[in-house]
Amino acid sequence: MCNGTHALIFATNNQNKATEINAILGTAFKISTLREIGLEIDIPEPHATLEENAREKSTTIYKLTQSDCFGEDTGLEVEALQGAPGVRSARYAGEHCNTEDNIKKLLQELATEQNRKARFRTVISLIENGNEYQFEGVCEGMIAWTSHGEQGFGYDPIFIPLGSTKSFASMTLDEKNKFSHRKKAVEKLVAHLHQKSRT
Repeated sequence: MCNGTHALIFATNNQNKATEINAILGTAFKISTLREIGLEIDIPEPHATLEENAREKSTTIYKLTQSDCFGEDTGLEVEALQGAPGVRSARYAGEHCNTEDNIKKLLQELATEQNRKARFRTVISLIENGNEYQFEGVCEGMIAWTSHGEQGFGYDPIFIPLGSTKSFASMTLDEKNKFSHRKKAVEKLVAHLHQKSRT
């Protein structure tokens, strides 16, 4: 902690995720992405669970920097697809496919499926003074029949959170954060950091 501000490295190259998390953290925390600290590295996500992938990111960066850091992995889990795409959400249509390809594949697989239940799940792995802590956030919702909205990223155009009629991509960032799985996980991270700073 420096001048009342927690400094953390966020083990990501995804600026969209960094923007979302910065909006949640406020001024008490300063996070730096890998690019911002001059670390050019793509951390693999080889594991079968979000928990293991998040840990892979945080431990990799901690070993390189010896600084407090956190990694995050998020998956979209669709009930009718037995939890798929899940841990492979970013690569659902193939290793070199983009977001539009992933959405197209998912909608095709659900084309005749009436059960649209799904959830976003985020797992954060924090390495603090060499110790790991994990925090989970879940947002229940459903998969829309077609894409809606231009905001957000990933599957946001087809995910409608429980309690809303709008897709994540049709919301402002403040609106999204009222439901966000990522916000729920980050709030647990923040509570932990505040608690540690008081002890």
